[in-house]
Amino acid sequence: MRKIGIMLIVAAAMLTMGSCGGKQQAVPFDDGDSANVANSDPTVYGLCGVETTMNTLQLLTDNGDTLTFDLSRAKDDGRLLGGLQVGDRMAVVPDSARTEALVAINQSTLLGNWIMPNPIDGSDEVGIRIKEGGVAESINQSTIIYRTWRLLRGQLEIVYTREDGSGEEETYLYQIVKLNADSLVYKDDEDTFEYGRQRAHKDPVDQIKLEDVEDFDI
Repeated sequence: MRKIGIMLIVAAAMLTMGSCGGKQQAVPFDDGDSANVANSDPTVYGLCGVETTMNTLQLLTDNGDTLTFDLSRAKDDGRLLGGLQVGDRMAVVPDSARTEALVAINQSTLLGNWIMPNPIDGSDEVGIRIKEGGVAESINQSTIIYRTWRLLRGQLEIVYTREDGSGEEETYLYQIVKLNADSLVYKDDEDTFEYGRQRAHKDPVDQIKLEDVEDFDI
C-alpha cells in the first residue's frame, strides 16, 4: 500500500509540472473562425446583418447566433473602424454583457494592398498586403517579410521575419488609429505607420475615349 501511495503522489506531481510549465500556450491564430480564439480573446466574429443601423450593429456570428450591439461607445471613442456595410466581415470586442461594442473593426475594409512612400528615400512605395485567412505579404520590401496578421482584442497583430538569415519571427501588436476605404493608420509605443490603399492600374486600352474609337476604320 505504501508503494502504491508513493507512485500516486509522484504521478500527481508529474501532472502538476506538465500543466504549470514555463511556456505559455500560444493564442490560436484567427483564421476566420471565432471559435478558435474564444478561450483567449473575447472578440466576436461574423457578418454585418441587414438590420444594422447607424448606431447598432446586427452581427451574424460564426457560431450561428444573431447578436445586436450598441455602437455608441465605440463611435464616441473612435473605435468604430472601417465603416459598416451589409455582408462585410466584422470583428467586435463587446462589453461583459455582450450588448455594447467597445471596438468594432470591419475586416473586409482591412483587406487589400496598403502602401506608403519609402521612409528611407521616398524613391518608391513600400507596404503590406493583408489577405484573407490571416496571410500577410510584403510589397516592395526585401528586408522585411510579412507572414501573418490577426485581430486580437481590438488590436492588429503582425508577424514578420527579417532577411538577415536568422529566420526568427517577430510579433508586433498595433493599435489601429484609422481605417477607411482609402487609409490605414496603426501605431505602437514607438512608431506610427500611415498607409494609403494601392489602386489597380487601368489597362491603357480601357482608357480609350469613345470619340477615339469612332476614328477607327471598321
